[in-house]
Amino acid sequence: MRSPSYAVLPARGLRAAVVLALTAGLATAIPAAHADPATGTAATTDTADATGTAGTAQAAPAAPTAPALAAKPYMGWSSWSMQSSKYPGLNPDGDFSYLTEANVLKQTDALAAKLKGFGYEYVNIDSGWWRDRAWKPEFDGYGRQQADPVRFPSGMKTVADHIHAKGLKAGIYLPVGLEKEAYGEGKTPVWNADGCTTADIVYSDLRTTNGWDSAYKLDFAKPCTQKYIDSQAQLIAGWGYDFLKLDGVGPGSFKSGDNYDNVADVAAWQQAIAATGRPLHLELSWSLDIGHAGDWKKYSHGWRVDTDVECYCNTLVSWENSVDDRFDDTPGWTRHAGPGGWNDLDSLDVGNGAMDGLTKAERQTYATLWAIAKSPLYTGDDLSRLDDYGLALLTNREVIAVDQGDTPPARPVTPSDPQQVWAAKNPDGTYTVALFNLADAPAAVTADWSALGFTGKAAVRDLWNHENLGTRRGGITEALPAHGSRLFTVTPHGGTLTSTAYEAESAANTLGGNASVAGCSACSGEKKVGNLYLGGTLRINDVVVAKAGTYLVQVAYVSGDARSADISANSGGAVRHTFPSTGDWGTVATVSVPVTLRAGTNSITFDSSGPGYAPDIDRISVPASPR
Repeated sequence: MRSPSYAVLPARGLRAAVVLALTAGLATAIPAAHADPATGTAATTDTADATGTAGTAQAAPAAPTAPALAAKPYMGWSSWSMQSSKYPGLNPDGDFSYLTEANVLKQTDALAAKLKGFGYEYVNIDSGWWRDRAWKPEFDGYGRQQADPVRFPSGMKTVADHIHAKGLKAGIYLPVGLEKEAYGEGKTPVWNADGCTTADIVYSDLRTTNGWDSAYKLDFAKPCTQKYIDSQAQLIAGWGYDFLKLDGVGPGSFKSGDNYDNVADVAAWQQAIAATGRPLHLELSWSLDIGHAGDWKKYSHGWRVDTDVECYCNTLVSWENSVDDRFDDTPGWTRHAGPGGWNDLDSLDVGNGAMDGLTKAERQTYATLWAIAKSPLYTGDDLSRLDDYGLALLTNREVIAVDQGDTPPARPVTPSDPQQVWAAKNPDGTYTVALFNLADAPAAVTADWSALGFTGKAAVRDLWNHENLGTRRGGITEALPAHGSRLFTVTPHGGTLTSTAYEAESAANTLGGNASVAGCSACSGEKKVGNLYLGGTLRINDVVVAKAGTYLVQVAYVSGDARSADISANSGGAVRHTFPSTGDWGTVATVSVPVTLRAGTNSITFDSSGPGYAPDIDRISVPASPR
C-alpha cells in the first residue's frame, strides 16, 4: 500500500466519498468569485448568484426528494477510478487529467440513460476539481476551494444543475483540515465571521493533519473554527450538491495520534451541514479506525473500511492489489452497518472488461461481495463504454435487492480460508448465501445447511442467473473457477439444528503452554480461553458423538484481528484455519469448521502453533449428526 504526497498525487483513499445525500430544502448560496482567465475580471460561475454580484446570497434549488438519509446504501458513479488509472487514453494530459466538466457531464448522461432505472443516482466528483493539471489549487477570498477554470469552466453550480436536470444527485469532495495553500499567512478572512482569519482556526504551531499531511489541523477550541466549516458547507450547499466525501480522515488513512484525530472535524461538519438547511449525506474516507466506529456512526452516513480499491496501474483495479483484501478486512465491520450508516468498500469497477483488469469470474465475485456486505454500489467505470457482461452485473435486480433491501449484511460462516461461505439470515426466514473460491485454481465450495443453523432440505435460487435450482438436502456444492463465486437465496424446509455446546473454560479441558482462562462479558458463561500463542493449546475433552464422521463444529471466538489456529481431533492431523476478525476484543462471532470424529468420546484441540497468536475461544457446538 502506498501513500504518496497529496501535493503530487492524491494518495490512495483520496477519493473517500463524503456522501452528502441532499434530499430537500433550501440552502444559502455563497458566491465564490474567481478570475476569468480570458478577461481577468471576476467570474461567478461557482455561485448560485445569477447576477454575478459578489457577496449576494440566494436560495439554492431544492435537491431531488429522497428517503431518509442513508436508509440504504447509496448507488452511483465516482470519477476517481478513471482519474487515477494509467489505462491508455484515460488521462492524456497528465496524471488525473481525466477530471473535467465535459467528462463528468458525459458520465452523467450515460448514468441517466443506462443505470438510473436500476437505482444508481449519485454522480460524485472526486479530488482535484479545484486544482489545475499541475495540481495547483484555486481558492476564493475566504480560503474555500473553488473550481479550476480549465477543468470546470462553467463552475460547480452549473455542473450540479445539469446533474439534477437528469433526475440525479450531485456529489463533491473535500480533504479534512485547512489546506496549507489556503492559509494565506494567517490573514485570509473567514466568510461571515467578523474578525476571524485563518490564523484563528488552526493551532499556532501549524501542526498538520489528514492522510497526506496536506492541511493544517483545525483547533475547535477556537470559536472561529466552526465558522470556517460552516462557510464551506454553505458554499457547497449553495451550489446544490447532495453528497460530500470528506477524505484523509483519522484515526485512519494510515495515520494515528492526536494530530490525525479528526473526530472533531467530522462532528463540526455534521453541525455545519445541519445549519445549511439541506439534509446532506456525509461519507468518510479512508481506512477508518474501527475503534472509532461509534463516532463515525454518530456523525456521518458512511465510512470507508479499507484503502483504495484502485491499483494505480494500467487498469482501474487488479485482483491482488486490494480487491481481494476486502475479504479479510470487511468481517470485523459487519455489525456496524445498518440504516443511517454503511460500511463503504469503495468503487465497484466491473463494467468495462479489459479496462477493469479482471477476469469475468473476478468481476462477479467483486460485485457479489459488495452486494452481500451492503456496501454502497458506486462504479468508477466509463459508463459510456460498458460491455454487455458488465452492464448485466451492474443491473441484476436480484443482486441489487440484496444490497438495497431489508436483508442484513452477510459475514463469513466458515473460516477465512481459500474457500469461504458467507451468509446472512433475512427477516423473512430465508438466507443470503455466497460461495467464494479465492484460490488461484478451480475448487469446489460447499455451503452446509448446518453452518446456517438448520438441517434437512432447502430450496435454492441462483441470483446471478435468475434460476431456481430446486431442493437440496444438507447443503449445496459448486465447482468454482479461480476467484469465482455464486450467490443464492436459500429457503429452509428442514428442522432446527440440534447441537451440544462445550465451554472452552470447562475444568474438564486441558490447557497447555500460555493458554489461560479469562473473563469475557460477551461470552457464554462470561469466560473464554485466551493467550493461545507460542504453542499455547486448548484441548476440549469429552466430546461425545453417536456416529463416526465429519462434523461441522461451530466455534465461538473473539479476535480483534484475523488469527489462525491448528485444529485437530484426537491424534489426527491438524488443519490450519484462519478466523476472521470480530472487530474488537469484546465481540463474539462464530464460524463452522469440519472436524472428523469417531463414535464415542473425542477431544478437539486448538493449537496456536508458530510465533503468532490464535483467537480466544469461547465455546464449541457439535451437531447431533455428521454432515
